[in-house]
Amino acid sequence: AVVNALNQPQKQLAQAEQCINDGAKVGVIVSLDTGTSIANQKKFTAAGGKTIDYDRQIVGGTGSVYISFDGNQVGRIQARGVITGMVAKKTYGPKGVIAQLWGGPTDANAFWFKSGNDDVLNPLFKVKKVGKGPAKFVPDWDSKNAQTIFEQMLVQTNNNIQGVVAANDNIAGAVVATLKAKGLKPIALTGQDPTVQGVQNIISGWQTNTVYKYVPDEANAAAAAAIALFKGQKPKSNATRPNGSKKQATLVIPVVSITKANYTRLFKDKFLKRSDVCAGEFKQYCK
Repeated sequence: AVVNALNQPQKQLAQAEQCINDGAKVGVIVSLDTGTSIANQKKFTAAGGKTIDYDRQIVGGTGSVYISFDGNQVGRIQARGVITGMVAKKTYGPKGVIAQLWGGPTDANAFWFKSGNDDVLNPLFKVKKVGKGPAKFVPDWDSKNAQTIFEQMLVQTNNNIQGVVAANDNIAGAVVATLKAKGLKPIALTGQDPTVQGVQNIISGWQTNTVYKYVPDEANAAAAAAIALFKGQKPKSNATRPNGSKKQATLVIPVVSITKANYTRLFKDKFLKRSDVCAGEFKQYCK
């Protein structure tokens, strides 16, 4: 059975109970909040079942395996995208400044993405290959919050920002809106989870790249892990992630950088519609 709690933790608790009563032995749990998720895992364990952490790790939980896209790789692709964009615009160097807008500070994934940003950028900041600009987490991943923060960053640096690592396409969109409102030119900018507006920003030259996760890969991996656990076998993993004091078996799935060169893949995968992206003023940029 597949049930959706529509972001309501209490509803998810009731659904988990119903699934266990119906004989479910394996729960694939998308975490809404840590407390609810751990409670759900305890229900499955008490009934002799097992659980899988899907897409978000349940910190302090008892999941047999954590299945997710590779968050560190997401962050590395974002950082490299900004550097590539700055090189193309001839702004990469000690005088080029990179600002960072990370995701929500209460989301474990935001820190995983940040770890990839750090792996690429911190060594460059250290030897002053490129300038380290302001960096902040964006509460709730909210684009309005991102716009306010980025406006403050521009004031703080006197508009001297040549590249921005934006944690996702909504945050990147807030950067673009701010730049346009201030009459500033496009800068190197990255995102994640392609949106219609994000791809429009990429093809029109306002965003360098975005990070795409091919969802069927993750769903198929979760289904295979569930079948393995159901049969009493060990689910496939290729890494571990710290979870409290112990290490949790993890299956990380590769992600893809989307640029002007390969954005049509999103239409082939039916992730976005060509008719939505290539509309109005953006039609001229479409292949």
